[in-house]
Order: sequence, then C-alpha cells, then structure tokens
Amino acid sequence: MPRVFLFDIDNTLLYTGGAGSLAMTQAFEELFGVADGFAHVEFSGMTDRFILQGGLDAHCIQGGCETHLERFTQRYYELLPDSLRERKGHLMPGFPQLLQALSNNDRARLGLATGNFKRAAMIKLDYYGLSKYFSGGGFGEESLHRGDLVRAAIERVANGAEPQDVFVIGDTPHDVASALDNGVMAVGVATGNYSVEQLQASGAQVVFSDFADWRSAAAALLAEPLGNATHQVPADEAWEPGARRS
Repeated sequence: MPRVFLFDIDNTLLYTGGAGSLAMTQAFEELFGVADGFAHVEFSGMTDRFILQGGLDAHCIQGGCETHLERFTQRYYELLPDSLRERKGHLMPGFPQLLQALSNNDRARLGLATGNFKRAAMIKLDYYGLSKYFSGGGFGEESLHRGDLVRAAIERVANGAEPQDVFVIGDTPHDVASALDNGVMAVGVATGNYSVEQLQASGAQVVFSDFADWRSAAAALLAEPLGNATHQVPADEAWEPGARRS
C-alpha cells in the first residue's frame, strides 16, 4: 500500500523570515489603506483565507473574502517574490534531503497540506527549490479551517491509501488537529513556535525535534508500523524555533 506524506510549508519545510506576512501586510495597506492590518491576527498554523478574513473583520471592511480575495491575492503574488529576496530565509534542517529520500521510495507519495494560497505556496517552493517534489494537495484559499484543506489534500493525493498510511507533517497543534480530525496520522516537528512537548500534548503520534538527521527521519517515516514515538536530536543540535509563520 502507498504511504502518503502531506507537508506543511512555513516553519516545516522552510523559513522565509516573514516574507509572506510582509507581502500580505503590504497588499492589505495598498488596497484598504490600513497599515499593519494583520497586527492582531494569528498567523501560525492558520489558512491564508482565515488571515485575510481576520484582517477584514478587524478593520470592519465589508464584503468578506468572497468580495476581496481575487484582487488581494493578485497584489500579494506580485509583492511576494521581492519580499522573499528581502527577508533572506532558509530551508529547515534536513531539506531537501528528506524529500529526496522519500521520493526515492516507490511506495511514497508527497503532497502539501498548507495554509498558504496555492500560488503563494508555489512561489515559495520555487524560490527554495522544492516545488519539484510536490504534485498537489490542499491550500489556504479553500477554507477558513485547516481541517478542510487537509481533507482536500487527502482526496487528491492519498489515492486509496489506508488512514494509518497518511501522514500530515507540520509544526503547529493546528496541523496536528487537522490530521486527527480527518482520522490520519499526525507528525509534529518542533521547528516553529511549538516545542516537542507541546506537539506531543496536542496529540501528535510522532514528534521530531527537527529533520537534521534526515536519513533516520526517512527510515522512521517509512517504517512499519509508525506511531507512539518521539524522535529527538541532541539538545545542542536542536533547531531554534522561529517567530511568525509566513
């Protein structure tokens, strides 16, 4: 049977230095005249649709996402490449090697379960050289709720895989919850704002400190069975958690 890996992007695969939130904030100010329009909106683990709706609600802008999504995203996509160059982010430890190792296994299928708008996801992955590993998934314009886009990713990528062979891999409890809500496996990685202990407490069946030891990580992810485990690197090698998603 196939084994399916659905990856989050920000703080899981890569860290943009806040390029996404910068470009979104710039687009919001240009369109609606509000500086720092997402100042009180949670980014970490949320869908971009949720973030946009939060900004609109916070500043009493009428119409909601359905009214403003197209022109907001168009400007956001125009601004994002320059933001990526300005912020000078980096790949997270173990990438792209882990993706290559999984891709080399005939049973493995790789997809995305990301809160990013689809085109923004591709811009980020292209910039960091990772887009070739992914053929589809679920994306942030599809719903305010992360569980819905994970469900979409499962439908598009899993192609008959058993629930115990579908793994949602992310850095936040929202990633974990979205996997559990869909009856599939939750894999946490503590390279974002949440610790190993917090990801375990949120219900992740498997938690990694990071994927720096990508060979061991690939072996663990492809092992049978997988579950009820914690994989940690030594403390002096652990990744310092980042700040803000995007």
